[in-house]
Amino acid sequence: MTTEERIQASETRIFKTVFPNNTNHYDTLFGGSAMAMMDEVAFITATRFTRKRMVTVSSDRIDFKKPIPAGTIIELIGTVSHIGNTSLKVLVEIFIEEMYSFVREKAITGTFTFVAIDEHKHPVNVL
Repeated sequence: MTTEERIQASETRIFKTVFPNNTNHYDTLFGGSAMAMMDEVAFITATRFTRKRMVTVSSDRIDFKKPIPAGTIIELIGTVSHIGNTSLKVLVEIFIEEMYSFVREKAITGTFTFVAIDEHKHPVNVL
């Protein structure tokens, strides 16, 4: 499989509903909950790409562009965006979908860096 085919095959899409237990006092998705979901999708994407043990080493940048109201559906999409020797970056985007219309818009974008490790927690090549 080529690197491009591996990138395509590892793309991860997860849908969730924003319920009140994940919202803040403004009735929008709590930023910490969004970041946890993004890290999880990024981890799954990185693991599907490498098929190795992966650990998060940084969340490079997270841009909150739109608040995500309770009662909406969100789609998280993880895509490998950069490949190094022992690390890779995963771009995660969150899109809002209104439940009862076809309105869809990007709300959050973030990049996460992962390192591949062996059973002794030493870095190994990602490819």
